[in-house]
Order: sequence, then structure tokens, then C-alpha cells
Amino acid sequence: MKDREFWHSKWAANQIGFHLEDVNPLLIEYWSHTLPTPEDTVFVPLCGKSEDLVWLASKHQDVQGVELSNIAVRAFFAEHFYTPMVMPVNGQHELFQFDELSIYTGDFFTAPIKPVDIVYDRASLIALPKEMREEYVERMKSLLKPRGRILLVTLDYDQDLMPGPPFAVPESEVRELYSGFKITKLNSDEEAEKHPKIAKHESARFAEEVYLIES
Repeated sequence: MKDREFWHSKWAANQIGFHLEDVNPLLIEYWSHTLPTPEDTVFVPLCGKSEDLVWLASKHQDVQGVELSNIAVRAFFAEHFYTPMVMPVNGQHELFQFDELSIYTGDFFTAPIKPVDIVYDRASLIALPKEMREEYVERMKSLLKPRGRILLVTLDYDQDLMPGPPFAVPESEVRELYSGFKITKLNSDEEAEKHPKIAKHESARFAEEVYLIES
């Protein structure tokens, strides 16, 4: 699939401008809105080598991630001096496990993720082109336990100004994709640092938005 090749090539070439060196401030600020408990299981889709994983693992006993790139997952553990157990799973994936963290390499749609209480989606939905988002959300819904919650971070901007990724996912699309769920818009930051390609258009709107989605 073209999208898989794109992300593999980004990691292989170390072109990872989307990677944050620190824990995302939005996670720290808004995680409490999910009413988390240490026993809640957490899932981070398309997790890369995010520092958010370490932050979440400090607060929860079971944090699962899935990442297409084996390079990203190995880098995550190496950079934190963690020595994970590595196990092949169903011929398509590898499972890297260390204490509270379990990260699967391979395709999000086939990874054997166990049902979870909370999903943290910062860079997953907006990484996917529009034609893949409905299938992605259906898979996400299937992974949520009853009374599950999603903390979703999106971007909203004029898609004509930049082809993506990251893609624009406006509020109307979030509400359509998660129709039947309770959706609370927690924040819309139009002062967010613009993507370099958007910054060339001084008057262009570029908003980072946070939602709480409850089943």
C-alpha cells in the first residue's frame, strides 16, 4: 500500500519532523478529562517513538501501541535504554514488551490489540488520507471496551494549501466518523505553531483541536 511505503521511507530516511522530542503538552493538559485510573488499559495507535508512551506508562499498568515502522520501535527502546522482550506474533507482527509497555510492529488493521479503556490518538487519524479514515475509525470502535474513551488531537486547515500528511480533519468530519458517540470539543488552538507549508500563507487558519469521544 502506498501509505505504508510512505511512512517506512520517512523513518528509514529519518525524515520525522512530525516526531515531538517531549511529551505533548495537550496530553498533559487534557488527559484528566478521560477520568483515567491506573487500571485502565491505554492504546496509542501509530505511536512512532513518542515520548507520550513513557508518560502514559508512568500512570497506567498496561499501555499498548502499534507502529508500522520497526525502525521507530527499535529506536524508542534504544533511546530509553529499555531492553524489551521481542516476540513474533501471527506471522505478521513483532511484539516488543517492557514493563507496562507493549508495542506491536506492523499494520494497525491486523495487529492483535486487546480491547482497551482509553485511546490516545494524537497523530494517527490525521496521518491517514480521507479514504482510509472510516475503516480506521471502525477498527478503533471495535477495540474500545464499553464506556471506552478517546482523547483525539486533530488539525483543521485549508487542505488546498498543503496535500498532507498531516491531513486536515475538521470538526464536522470528526462528528460524522464518530456518530453515535458523545463528542466534546475540549480545545481549539488557532495560535498553534503552523506547519511550515501553511506558515507561508500568513492569513491561513491552522488550528490544533482536542476532542473527548465517549462510547
